[in-house]
Amino acid sequence: MSEQVKAKVELNKVTHSVRAAQAVLQYGVGAMVDFPDQTLVTAAPEYWSGTSRIYDDRFAKALGVDYFALPTNIAYARFPEWYFCPKCRRFQPLKNWVSEYRKTAKPKMLERDEYMVEHMQCPRCRQDLVVARIVTVCESGHLNDFPWVKWVHAKAKKPICGNPELKFKTGASGTEGLEGLSVSCSCGAVATLRGAFDKDCFQKLDEDLGTNQFRCDGNHPFRHTKEKCVCYPKTVQRGASSVYFPVVHSSLVIPPYADKLNAKIEQSKAYDDCMTIISDEDPEEKIATITRRLPKWVDKIALEIGAPHAEVEKILTQKWLDPVPEGVDVAGIQYRVEEYTALSGEVGAAGSGLGDFSREEMDISEYDLPHIKAISLIDKVRVVNALIGFSRIQPTMTRNDVGFVDVKEPNTRWYPAYEVRGEGIFIEFNQENIDNWVETHPAVSERAAILNRNYAASYIGRNHPRTITPKFLMLHTLSHLLISQLSFECGYSIASLSERLYCAEESDGKNMAGIFIYTANGDAEGTLGGLVRQGRPDAFPGILRKAIANAKTCSNDPVCILSRGQGRDSLNLAACHACGLLPETCCEERNAFLDRGVIVGTYENPEIGFWNDMDEDHSNP
Repeated sequence: MSEQVKAKVELNKVTHSVRAAQAVLQYGVGAMVDFPDQTLVTAAPEYWSGTSRIYDDRFAKALGVDYFALPTNIAYARFPEWYFCPKCRRFQPLKNWVSEYRKTAKPKMLERDEYMVEHMQCPRCRQDLVVARIVTVCESGHLNDFPWVKWVHAKAKKPICGNPELKFKTGASGTEGLEGLSVSCSCGAVATLRGAFDKDCFQKLDEDLGTNQFRCDGNHPFRHTKEKCVCYPKTVQRGASSVYFPVVHSSLVIPPYADKLNAKIEQSKAYDDCMTIISDEDPEEKIATITRRLPKWVDKIALEIGAPHAEVEKILTQKWLDPVPEGVDVAGIQYRVEEYTALSGEVGAAGSGLGDFSREEMDISEYDLPHIKAISLIDKVRVVNALIGFSRIQPTMTRNDVGFVDVKEPNTRWYPAYEVRGEGIFIEFNQENIDNWVETHPAVSERAAILNRNYAASYIGRNHPRTITPKFLMLHTLSHLLISQLSFECGYSIASLSERLYCAEESDGKNMAGIFIYTANGDAEGTLGGLVRQGRPDAFPGILRKAIANAKTCSNDPVCILSRGQGRDSLNLAACHACGLLPETCCEERNAFLDRGVIVGTYENPEIGFWNDMDEDHSNP
């Protein structure tokens, strides 16, 4: 891939930088980033010149890679390519602007800034250039410049001239919208942007003209590649939300992958050297190379970290030579079961002896709360978030979905990721109480059925059928209510807390009913313990009671509580921005499948609420 790049230019690190989390989320590979002087596309990870490795064996094996990497020096590609001068109104691609700049710039300036990166100005007017506001995208994930030259000549019903020179103008003050934006060519062709955002506008143009020139160009600017595409693209604003939907998976680092010795091994230089050798090997020869060189590698790592030879060998064998389980789905139930058993204490040692995972089980009798089976305080936890791909126009959930674009090449053995070290509260609920509630109140199943019908009719529901149970609805809504209340009590902003839901039936392989609320951001050393402190018996009961009490009213009632479907694709019932919704970084389900009715009941059926028996009189002041 790298041979297709003409040159790499160093950017200003102050004005052209993003946070690590942004480089994996909204400004990830393939996304457009609006910097102060220009718009760029985050390039594929193969072009990055600086990364810091992150290790999580369980997560890496499930995604089919060797490790993850935190971006420290990201590469960008120039896109969109069309810019215009606000003074002389000339409108042309970057290569033309750069060519003109090279003819007029002084030698010293050319030596310092050969590709017009530092000052993107019109060589004639010395005005800052303005990037085109619209682009085209297609369902296959391609991103192209709007076909300006083809558009103006097709609309003017003229053939494309030999040397098109465009000008971009705005109309008189009386003209509004797209009709007031016109593009003219030196050959006399003139066209407004009217109809550019219409559905199938390019297909209709081709049909009217009897041509085949408006199909998608198949451009992947983040890879510097083009591929054949038969789709007709769609015109969108450069900053539209439908331009980029990242597919991000997250995973908790749990025992035995979280112990101190494992962390020491992963942080050693010798281990990094070994991983570099392993990643460069052909897949067929990898196991043979590891087996042959393992004794030597064990000696080097054990010597560097000062650990027993036998224990280092055991961990390395587990990492590199244990068979990789087939068909592991990161978003599946079985992957969550492993985390659930660690959080609930069914497996793994509790206490402070672990490196990246520390759990303290509380005495539930001290809480005096109904329906809760156990509460565990997770003093230390590490969460890895990895970007595996993206889509355009419609969101995707897995790499098998239509329109999914992988961020890396098949032979690249890592994904971009960032890690968070934080703390959390794990709440496990009494399954028998939930089952009795569902059996006793058929109305809650009817409310879940409404959401299931709405989901089945949605785009994602047609591609990923699933059943939303009353138990899931209750757990998810309670999680949102608790996060809102916890943010008031412990001082964290709502956006810095996140949820992880554990909900499954016996038929799925294990009965799970739990919520894990944790800090979703923090510095390299973690957080200060404020969240865990709120999980203790003298604080948590009051927080839960306040959260339930607040759920009984909403400033949008009665409209909210009587709703039969609101929010994205009508996937919420009694939940809106005034009561149940959170920042999207907090929620696993993109703020869907929420209903206060299953928590506190409705006007018609107040008794159906799972928590309507909560005693408010004991609430802390």
